[in-house]
Amino acid sequence: MVKDLTETMSFKSDEFRRNNIKNILKITKEALDERGYNAVNQLAGYLISNDPAYISSHKNARSIIQSLERYEIIEELVRYYLEDNQK
Repeated sequence: MVKDLTETMSFKSDEFRRNNIKNILKITKEALDERGYNAVNQLAGYLISNDPAYISSHKNARSIIQSLERYEIIEELVRYYLEDNQK
């Protein structure tokens, strides 16, 4: 079947945003793990205090995670816990 290339496509920005948050958390976790930090403790400290010193600058993780608002990360974590991770 040939697709009509003039057809309007919808862009799922919410899905893109959620995937971006997940990728940033993965990058940050990997950087913290490589430096020997407990990623859960460090990320929790950052989210609670908003102190970027909790996040290593290794692999530019500190700058990368600061590209997001804390509330966006918290929303995604709660959403994952309550919706996506249900069995």
